Amino acid sequence: MTPLLRPYIPADFDSLYRLDQACFARGIAYSRTTLRWYLSLPGSICLIAERDDSIVGFILASAQSSEAHLITLDVLAHYRRRGLGSLLLITLEQHCAAAGVRTIELETATNNEPAIAFWQKHGYRTVRVLPRYYLGRIDALFMRKSLTAGPEI
Repeated sequence: MTPLLRPYIPADFDSLYRLDQACFARGIAYSRTTLRWYLSLPGSICLIAERDDSIVGFILASAQSSEAHLITLDVLAHYRRRGLGSLLLITLEQHCAAAGVRTIELETATNNEPAIAFWQKHGYRTVRVLPRYYLGRIDALFMRKSLTAGPEI
């Protein structure tokens, strides 16, 4: 059964916070304050994946003009490797492209091989390494993808 994708609403906040805490290590997962700040940014885009009335994943980005920054992609462990992350990402990219975004950027830890493979599979390419980006000791890859421009009318 395909999960329902829908936009974020403020009532989702506690579920998103708990999901982010479950997906990332302490210190890398966002605090309540930081997550709330990202969700309130101008141009914030957050898509929720629901299954049986429970949030099982979400993707959060901030778009400004022709660029977007992908903040996080969180999927419950039980739903990973089933296409849910891809569905969230592709839907976000389509939304961004329709809004005029032409480039999406993100960071991922250099020691997170499954994440690196996921991003590369979806066309993201490494631009540079960000030393000690996570927890002051783990390097990150700064990655970027150019979105294909939609048809001109």
